[in-house]
Amino acid sequence: MKRFLNAMVTFLVLAAMVLSFTAPVHAVSDGTDEGAPIVVYGEALSDSQKQEVTELLEVTDPDAVEEYTVTGEDIANYIDGDPNSNMYSSAKIVREEEGNGLTINIVTPDNITEVTKEMYANALLTAGVENATVDVASPVQVTGSSALTGIYKAYDAEGEQLDKARMELANDELNVATDLSEKEGLNQEKVTELLADIKQAIADQNPATKEDIEQIVEEQLNNLEISLSEEDRQMLIDLFDRMRDLDINFDNVKEQLDDIASKVQDLVNDEGFWDKVENFFSNLLNMLSNFLESVFN
Repeated sequence: MKRFLNAMVTFLVLAAMVLSFTAPVHAVSDGTDEGAPIVVYGEALSDSQKQEVTELLEVTDPDAVEEYTVTGEDIANYIDGDPNSNMYSSAKIVREEEGNGLTINIVTPDNITEVTKEMYANALLTAGVENATVDVASPVQVTGSSALTGIYKAYDAEGEQLDKARMELANDELNVATDLSEKEGLNQEKVTELLADIKQAIADQNPATKEDIEQIVEEQLNNLEISLSEEDRQMLIDLFDRMRDLDINFDNVKEQLDDIASKVQDLVNDEGFWDKVENFFSNLLNMLSNFLESVFN
């Protein structure tokens, strides 16, 4: 009996080790320094869908968050969009302290079909949203574009008004990104890299004319060996020429985007980390093998 109890204790310890290693770790700010977390629900959600989104966004205490609903009228108000749009994409925003950067989490990647977290980051930084953790979710398949409007409404409702011209430009940037990512030979990562590189070049060169923008776009297309139609090239030139006229800190935008990319890249490139993973499971299998042998022998 004592031997069996010792074996059971060993088993429970091993199980706890596995769960602690494999369970996702969420670094969540409670927003006490920068205000309560904000949750914006799409107006088209049914009651059951809203409950599902609430769980997806890990809203365990509704009284501890500021809650809003984003509507088709909001799309018309913030980005001159279609007021008849069906709003399903929802978001939770936790504003962080200065210097923490912008972190985007797509909670339902299978249902956000066209917009990547890097695209969201690109567009939100253009709109002026910085230093925040943003979780995006939808219970049904959507492009994901309308989630931006909900985020804009959240900031507006909390008294942090964003410039409408920048919001409209950010929405157009997201549309350009999704359009280009559907082109043959391009993927979402390549498009995101292109947009970020063009912004960095604008920051470095401070172009004074549309012709300067055209040259920057051509240079970055060549650097990344991307071939576009004349129509798509012009679409990029027009977009960034509008961006040139706005008061945007492109250096800060690129810095935050680099920070987002580097966190993922550091983990992938950290051979020591993966060696530790391999060693852990190798040791775990040996321990389990010894445990089973002790029980049945």
